Amino acid sequence: MTRFVLRTLALLPLAFAVWYFAAPILLWPAVLIVRAVAHTSFADLARVVEQSGGVATFVTTLGAGVAAAEGFVTVDVNLRAYAFGMPLFAALTLAAHTTRWKRWLAIGYAALTPVVAFGALADFLKNVAITAGPAIASQTGFAPWQREAIAFAFQFGSLILPAVTPAVLWVAMHGRYVAALRATGSPAPAER
Repeated sequence: MTRFVLRTLALLPLAFAVWYFAAPILLWPAVLIVRAVAHTSFADLARVVEQSGGVATFVTTLGAGVAAAEGFVTVDVNLRAYAFGMPLFAALTLAAHTTRWKRWLAIGYAALTPVVAFGALADFLKNVAITAGPAIASQTGFAPWQREAIAFAFQFGSLILPAVTPAVLWVAMHGRYVAALRATGSPAPAER
């Protein structure tokens, strides 16, 4: 058990470095999901969703206010804030030394990408419906209960999902490995 924890801790800085610098590529599928959802569900709010590095920029249909009659509001969302579970999952998976590590990484990546998209969309909605101020928020047309739902989605998508999903996913995928670690302190031979 101690060796597994030490391997995980040793792999975390490397996993975070790779994740940080590869974010434009790793987060591109999440941006595709965000674009699809924004164009189908929030077309009246978001004109375009662009990606620059680890940031998604939402160009909205909302006016910037009376003083800037020609301007539109843009919202920048840092995608890394919702994707920090990816390097955690990678470090746990690599530390387990299983023969199926490539498969587990691919499945984990595919499962965590929608989590990033959910967080980014919730962040965008929170910005335009709540934190942008009454002049902009009033243009969204959200009812008070919808603003409460957006606030909940933002909290869930920024605090719970990015932290809990990778751990739950890893345990679900490595159940026999975890059981062997708990029982004997070393991984089961079948999992290696």
